[in-house]
Amino acid sequence: MDQTAQIALGTAAAEVSTLSIWDLFLAADPIVKGVMFMLLIASVICWAIIFDKTFKMRSLRRRASDFEEAFWSGGSLEDLYDRMGNHPEDPMSAVFASAMREWRRSAARGLTAKGNEIRASLRQRIDQVMALTVSREMEALEKRMTFLASVGSTAPFIGLFGTVWGIMNSFQSIAASKNTSLAVVAPGIAEALFATALGLVAAIPAVIFYNKISSDLGKYAARLEGFASEFGSILSRQLDEGQ
Repeated sequence: MDQTAQIALGTAAAEVSTLSIWDLFLAADPIVKGVMFMLLIASVICWAIIFDKTFKMRSLRRRASDFEEAFWSGGSLEDLYDRMGNHPEDPMSAVFASAMREWRRSAARGLTAKGNEIRASLRQRIDQVMALTVSREMEALEKRMTFLASVGSTAPFIGLFGTVWGIMNSFQSIAASKNTSLAVVAPGIAEALFATALGLVAAIPAVIFYNKISSDLGKYAARLEGFASEFGSILSRQLDEGQ
């Protein structure tokens, strides 16, 4: 009898060992399949966002360095603005272009040579224009970051739901067959735990890279704000020198 039980357990273990990930997915309950599919799609989207944001931030940092080099080279700001045209290629250039556009409009109307109150109003208006541009550019860069945060916080619970549902089905199979052998219990438990694993696979990279990209965005926003402050000071000195 003991040998028969050992043979049965060995056979069941062999059957369980042949279960691949694809077999677990095909054998899963429809609701568990839906959970797995949802988590898999969420993971793919997260990685697409991660790669897009990572390469984009690297490109923006390089372009910002190139622009700062041109800006601080000592050349004419008017010439720099003319070379950039009306279509700046990066947020820092956009901040510069927005301030220069407002400056030129005011200069064309003769406001730069007016009294102190008019010049103070012009300074404030230029600062507001640059602040709005920084805010608009950062808002564009932060798109889809909410999705990463949502997946990072909800994916483990979605996977846990699939796990609980799969274990409930396993218990129902045990009750229906009145058989507690490994061959009956293991497949349902395996597919249930697979749902939890997929939840973690989706959540862990989402959380890690959300924190990393958020930190990079914060540093880049501070860089834009610092440039806007410095450029505002330069324009303010030019206004004072034009008195």
